[in-house]
Amino acid sequence: MHDTINGAMFKEMLLFGTVSIAQAQQAINDLNVFPVPDGDTGTNMSMTIRNAVAELSMLSDSATVETVAQTAASAMLRGARGNSGVILSLLFRGLSKGLAGKHEATVEDYCNALKLGAEAAYKSVMKPTEGTILTVARVAAEKANDAQCKDFPELFEVLTTAAKETLDQTPEMLPVLKKAGVVDAGGMGYYTILKGMSSVICDGVAIE
Repeated sequence: MHDTINGAMFKEMLLFGTVSIAQAQQAINDLNVFPVPDGDTGTNMSMTIRNAVAELSMLSDSATVETVAQTAASAMLRGARGNSGVILSLLFRGLSKGLAGKHEATVEDYCNALKLGAEAAYKSVMKPTEGTILTVARVAAEKANDAQCKDFPELFEVLTTAAKETLDQTPEMLPVLKKAGVVDAGGMGYYTILKGMSSVICDGVAIE
């Protein structure tokens, strides 16, 4: 039972999240209509999180969850691409602040860190627009905090379900999405990363 996660597991989760969005990046690009239909949200988010892979791979398996989180967040901030990449990097920067000083993370630690991540992302945008990645990240973090989960598989089940439900509602929040008949591309990118991370926790998937 995973009631805590250590640095090695968190690293594996981040690597699998990176693989997941890399595989889905063209499908995410095809959804991209907001704020401008430039078709690069999936690519930008994928390249942003991929910046962390080289540095994460140099860490030993004994690295703390704090070190893994800070390494990933720093690399993503330095290499953030586009608006969606910047917001993604800030979500992980907030997450790393919440995991500061932690050798391993409890469910409560991680829930608090998710909340800090969403707050950091909102603060970075002058006029936050609901129906975007911001909404998906915020609602997922709120639901995770409210659920009081007993272990990480349960937490990621709540997180991914909340993210997907919120993502499906984004066309009702943002008329441009409804007109185009799509969900928010950034929100889909974040959900895709969460699903990849969740597969390590819930399905025991490992990268060779």
